[in-house]
Amino acid sequence: MTIGTREAEPIPVGDTQVVFDVHAFSAYYGSFRALKEITFQIREHQITAIIGPSGCGKSTLLRGFNRMNDLVQSAHSDGQILYHGVDLYAAEVDPVEVRRRIGMVFQKPNPFPKSIYDNVAFGPRVAGFRGDMNERVEQSLRRAALWDEVKDKLATPGTALSGGQQQRLCIARAIAVEPDVILMDEPCSALDPVATLRIEELMHELKQNYTIVIVTHNMQQAARASDVTAFLTMGDDRAGYLVEMDSTDKIFTRPEHRLTEDYITGRFG
Repeated sequence: MTIGTREAEPIPVGDTQVVFDVHAFSAYYGSFRALKEITFQIREHQITAIIGPSGCGKSTLLRGFNRMNDLVQSAHSDGQILYHGVDLYAAEVDPVEVRRRIGMVFQKPNPFPKSIYDNVAFGPRVAGFRGDMNERVEQSLRRAALWDEVKDKLATPGTALSGGQQQRLCIARAIAVEPDVILMDEPCSALDPVATLRIEELMHELKQNYTIVIVTHNMQQAARASDVTAFLTMGDDRAGYLVEMDSTDKIFTRPEHRLTEDYITGRFG
């Protein structure tokens, strides 16, 4: 596997078990430092939850994994995020290819104003997919646990679906370009409890084929849905930093740091 570069040269892959290897990663908006020297690893076929109080940089960190922050004019960073051993921020790496391999599902469902079919087919078409599009659409909707609900109305606008269905459609749209990683930024915050549970069940099914990183404010969701949890907070300078990262069970039952315990028990945040 290689990541596309502007010179179309292959980049060798390092450790296939570690998907993201983050080294002293700091992120800035202009002169404001949003993240301070984050260092951790994310491994394949796990659900990693990033938790912490509002404003600590969780979403900034998540967007750092697929270079979405590049789209913010004032944003810049230092340190490294290695993806399968490749520096995502190296000059030769194509951010468009990064975003194909590392898909994203946003807080609010955002289906395109197109049919259900065209929502899913959009990414493969842009990427130049020349295979059986009907098969790709069906496969993606099946993996997103939506096919049985929409197979007879693929021409219906995606915006006509319920909130939970729209979010699963957005997951199908992300899956359709065959990514390696799915990033989810508060994917259930706009959904009711039943739809939330369905998305969590879907995440567990998807981790067999994908690595999933989720940002959530919902402690119960992090405890239920993730394998590993990273807790971020911020210092007096408002820069987010990593307090600790461990198995979700340990973070929620035997955290190493008092700050973590105080946050997950609701004493602050």
